[in-house]
Amino acid sequence: MHAGASSGWALVALCAAAGAYCLLRMRGGTEEQRREAGGEALMGFGMAAMAVPPAVFSPPPWSWTLYAAVFGAAGLHALWAARDSPHHLHHLVGAGAMVYMAVVMAGSPAHGQGHGHGGAGVPPLTGALLLYFAGYVLLGGIRLVPVAAVTADGPTAGWAGRPELARACRLSMGIAMLAMLLTL
Repeated sequence: MHAGASSGWALVALCAAAGAYCLLRMRGGTEEQRREAGGEALMGFGMAAMAVPPAVFSPPPWSWTLYAAVFGAAGLHALWAARDSPHHLHHLVGAGAMVYMAVVMAGSPAHGQGHGHGGAGVPPLTGALLLYFAGYVLLGGIRLVPVAAVTADGPTAGWAGRPELARACRLSMGIAMLAMLLTL
């Protein structure tokens, strides 16, 4: 999960900023939008915690089980919520990827306390997740352009009410997920 220290800190900053912005989004919008933003905040902060360079903090062995349990519960919640909104299927895949990475790190030598463990995961599953998130990032990038062009002429909303920022946040977390999966 861990690459070099500078790339690890960049992932921590990116994911923590995305998580913080998602917390801001929870202050407005509909109940469904607030729930969605809460799930994305959990994902952002969880990814930030997993990306901390091991030279700074080596998590105790039980922490990977905790990650798996938290994101397993988030995945079950996303599965339940997908009945009403298909967007939650993406949350389900993201939570599943987090569980997968936690399980891989728990099973790696010294519980993931070294730098990057190439080949530690199940290659077909890692490859499928990489393909999914690469597609998600490409599609998210394409979707980001028209939203920014449309809102540039309209009235400006607060930070939490800007759809292009929410999409940029999701795009950032997708890119971070790709980076984390590549280091497995």
